Amino acid sequence: MLKPMDYNALMEQALAEASQSGHDVPVGALVVSASGEVIGRAHNNREVTHDPTGHAEIIAIREATAAIKDWRLEGCTLVVTLEPCVMCAGAIVAARIPRVVFGAWDEKVGASGSLYDLLRDGRLGNPIEVIAGVKEAEASEQLKNFFVGRRALDK
Repeated sequence: MLKPMDYNALMEQALAEASQSGHDVPVGALVVSASGEVIGRAHNNREVTHDPTGHAEIIAIREATAAIKDWRLEGCTLVVTLEPCVMCAGAIVAARIPRVVFGAWDEKVGASGSLYDLLRDGRLGNPIEVIAGVKEAEASEQLKNFFVGRRALDK
């Protein structure tokens, strides 16, 4: 089982993964097994793939399920730089991931405690443990810098 002190190091890896998003919103995600092994890793790739489901969380979940050859990710932890949206929260619930650790809040479309709280909604099954704000300043800064750069290109 992961210890809280491990979350900072894992979030550093997720931030590094997010930096590979290119022209997409920089979001990185890891799926970590109960033993602490990263079994899924991804960054957003919607722009490159022209796929609206190309969110880091979805891709990391796909990679993790392929790695363990099971759709159930019980005992795993998802570490992601930005609060999951409704689509990603649904995938997290469906995959039975019991814990989500995220960095920055997403006040516009967040579904893990800000706008919605699907992960802790007991009507969807077992409530998921949510640990928010891990390396929040770094995750927020990465996103802010991306959008400042994007606005400059749009001028």
